[in-house]
Amino acid sequence: MPARNPRLGYVLVIVAAVLFGLNGGVSRVAMGSGLTPETFTTLRITGATFVFVAYAACFRRSALRRPRGSALLLIIALGLVGVTALQLTYNVAINRLPLGIALLIEYLAPVLVVLWVRFVRQEPVRGRMWAAVALSVVGLAVVSQVWNGVRLDGLGVVMALLAAVSFAAYFLLGEHNVGFDDPLRVILWAFVVATVAMNLIQPIWTTPALDSRTSMLERLDGFSANPWAVIGVVIVLGTVVPFFLEMVALRHLPATIVTVVAMLEPVIANILGWAWFRESLTPVQVLGAAAVLAGIVLAQTSRTIKTTLPQP
Repeated sequence: MPARNPRLGYVLVIVAAVLFGLNGGVSRVAMGSGLTPETFTTLRITGATFVFVAYAACFRRSALRRPRGSALLLIIALGLVGVTALQLTYNVAINRLPLGIALLIEYLAPVLVVLWVRFVRQEPVRGRMWAAVALSVVGLAVVSQVWNGVRLDGLGVVMALLAAVSFAAYFLLGEHNVGFDDPLRVILWAFVVATVAMNLIQPIWTTPALDSRTSMLERLDGFSANPWAVIGVVIVLGTVVPFFLEMVALRHLPATIVTVVAMLEPVIANILGWAWFRESLTPVQVLGAAAVLAGIVLAQTSRTIKTTLPQP
């Protein structure tokens, strides 16, 4: 294993968060071309798998060796929950909710992780955990404007919450030594598992014919792009690159830090939603969003046992 380089780790996570944040808007364009979230998820995951396999075949054939034993079981769980379930629920959520709100709900995952380790694993946590939970719940209530009867799409909220659960499971699986292996090998086989799963749910051969051009939507409605080129951008820059960067970052930073730095994603999604899709939050909702982000940071720093990877 290479020597740790925390600065490199921070750079990798920041770049990944920016790419993930921008990907929400590009994914909307792709789905706007006539793809359901299920079909789009199949295309995204299957395409990413081919890219991972092609890269490994050319530059690191050792990553093509199938994991065995407990490592294989962990990777199967990672593929089913951390890739398949996370991507499917995320794509439905961003298709039905404002980008920033969908990501805020998804990033409740660190709060769920702390609750899990406190009440299931019986690990000690700092008292700030309760403040984290309170801030997150109140913040989401403010963003959702519950006093007006919750004006958000119900299915979108459920899918965003399921995405948070999937993301939390991904984080917890990472603590069970998945990150000990070659990052490329881990992410490649997780995507292989996810590809099989998604093609059972929505086979890739059922993809409908797409028009030659699709609108860039909202403020960019006057522009159009080839939908397959948009899907290609999602696969490479919105999936392969950021997933791999975050996996490599775990070689250089504890998972707790990686998750906190990755919170740049919902911030970027909120900016993108305003700049591209004319989505805006009221001043009160902005305060609610800030409360959610503060709750997430408190949750991640409330654990008394930090997650670290083995020293090289």
